[in-house]
Amino acid sequence: MSALLSNAILASLFIFSMAMALALVRLFKGPSAQDRVLALDYLYILAMLMMLVLGIRYASDTYFEAALLIALLGFVGSFALAKFLLRGEVIE
Repeated sequence: MSALLSNAILASLFIFSMAMALALVRLFKGPSAQDRVLALDYLYILAMLMMLVLGIRYASDTYFEAALLIALLGFVGSFALAKFLLRGEVIE
């Protein structure tokens, strides 16, 4: 792995970590439930991106599969939370 790629991976992981910290602040301090749901969506997207970057770093397919699972579970969770906020119940 070249030095440029290694430095870019470290920089992106640092930036994603800082973005996760800011999203956690919004998740806990959000003025409304919609803000908290958006922060949670952003957190799962950032977790997926970090897994993809780690998959590039370690050249392992396991990280890509974990990123796919995070994306699928995050989408289902977002859908359920949006439905709950809209109607007040998840299962009809």
